[in-house]
Amino acid sequence: MLFPKKENFLFQNSTFPMKPSRSAFLKSLLLLSMCILFWGNTIPTERQDAKAVRRYLYVATPGIRNYLEYGGHGLLVYDMDDHYRLVKRIPTAGLDADGKPLNVKGICASMATNSIYISTIQTLQCIDLTTEKIKWERKYDEGCDRMAISPDGKTIYLPTFEKEYWSVVDAATGDVKQKIVLNSGAHNTIFGLNGKEVYLAGLRSPYLTVVNAQKPTETRQVGPFSASIRPFTVNGKQTLCYVNVNELLGFEIGDLRTGKMLHRVEVSGFQKGPVKRHACPSHGVGLTPDEKEVWVVDGANQHVHFFDATVMPSRQIGSLPLRDQPGWITFSLDGKHAFPSTGEIIDVTTHKIIATLKDENGQGVHSEKVIEIQFNGQKPVKSGDQFGLGRVR
Repeated sequence: MLFPKKENFLFQNSTFPMKPSRSAFLKSLLLLSMCILFWGNTIPTERQDAKAVRRYLYVATPGIRNYLEYGGHGLLVYDMDDHYRLVKRIPTAGLDADGKPLNVKGICASMATNSIYISTIQTLQCIDLTTEKIKWERKYDEGCDRMAISPDGKTIYLPTFEKEYWSVVDAATGDVKQKIVLNSGAHNTIFGLNGKEVYLAGLRSPYLTVVNAQKPTETRQVGPFSASIRPFTVNGKQTLCYVNVNELLGFEIGDLRTGKMLHRVEVSGFQKGPVKRHACPSHGVGLTPDEKEVWVVDGANQHVHFFDATVMPSRQIGSLPLRDQPGWITFSLDGKHAFPSTGEIIDVTTHKIIATLKDENGQGVHSEKVIEIQFNGQKPVKSGDQFGLGRVR
């Protein structure tokens, strides 16, 4: 027990007992001190530990092509727990032969290697999350696109820049260990949360390829979908995929177990129109982490549309205007906030904009390459994903 036994208290009842011995007094004092220390230190310590974890949004720029007006060049870090206040800008590599910043194509992180990775159309760089120094930068012959890292942090699946294959890369060194040739226009990549399967989408193929992460030569296909696949996402159990395809304002749903396309879901109340980038009406789709909603972007109309994902096929429930044409959507790990590429912070519950990302000069920051990283003190302890993955497992 934490408290001293009754016979050791100085006062046992309403009448004064015999004068206690010195040893009894000291024992009571010692036990009382232990109680005070326990209640005085343990509970506040637990609260301090909870507060010690801080959440930051890492935004790689130029994350809209090579347009420097949307945030310049570097890795901007925002404090998610302080109204998305800009904390700092970390210098990055990724320059062409003339010293100009290259288009950023992807971002991912690993707690195992204590690193954040940024791909450009030519290079892949690895930055230490603690020192914020560049560990290495590698240039790849066929360029790079939007990559994914394994949950254990050992392996990166790196697509070439819309070419014939993906490279299986050692995350510690950047060395290529293997190539997966699909001849599909390598583009977007998702590593399943269970670490067992990798999903590869080429922008010239209506099929989603599923790779056995333990035996990369073993693959299967999901589809065909109605046109070539653009951005896509998967649910936490890795049974469903939600894909954007060319010419569709909306998304299609596929069964990852049977390999069949299930449904085509079109945005209602809006018409397709000209888009600035990607040549695709909807270039961005994501599941809220609780998988209750699926969000899809609409470039021409500068909107994001919300769908009820608890019914099949998903049912449209609302829309929200944005400040520019969106080309991506992802979410915070807790599912409270959404991050469209146009730089707004959206409350997922109310579907309202609560903040906007700005740089040091107060200019709006836009990027399709953002990721949440959590720190306990100086130590990174958890990271999100650039894709809006479902997390119900």
